[in-house]
Amino acid sequence: MARMYTRKRGSSGSTRPVSKRPPSWCKYTPEEVEGLVVKLAGEGVPPSRIGAILRDQYGIPLVKPITGKKVGRILEEAGLKPGMPEDLQRLMMKAERLKRHLEKNRKDYHNKRSLALIESKIHNLSNYYKRVGLLPQDWKYKTAVAAVA
Repeated sequence: MARMYTRKRGSSGSTRPVSKRPPSWCKYTPEEVEGLVVKLAGEGVPPSRIGAILRDQYGIPLVKPITGKKVGRILEEAGLKPGMPEDLQRLMMKAERLKRHLEKNRKDYHNKRSLALIESKIHNLSNYYKRVGLLPQDWKYKTAVAAVA
């Protein structure tokens, strides 16, 4: 995720493979990979961690070249897709933690600013998800600023 309000933390990372075909050394069938994805989701592993676990523990570099579907689509077909998008949920948890911190430390002005920025990201992301149809149009985030200001 690009940082909207700061100049911190660049966007460096590993480069995806060029080939759209599964690597020849990966011996998993599409059914096995889908089974692993569903099993991990059933254990409560969030979708963002499933790909990393498949890569690190099972040697599956990417799910899409093998199965033809992304992890989210596999979970959707299995009926295991979470109700709220994971990135929005994590931002809301972060705002809640920060709100609890600010209740104890009322003079922490730097983190008051951080909370405002996090809530701005929540509102921007929720507007996007409403537009795309992943959130209902009447969904609203209850702001935490009023409780700590």
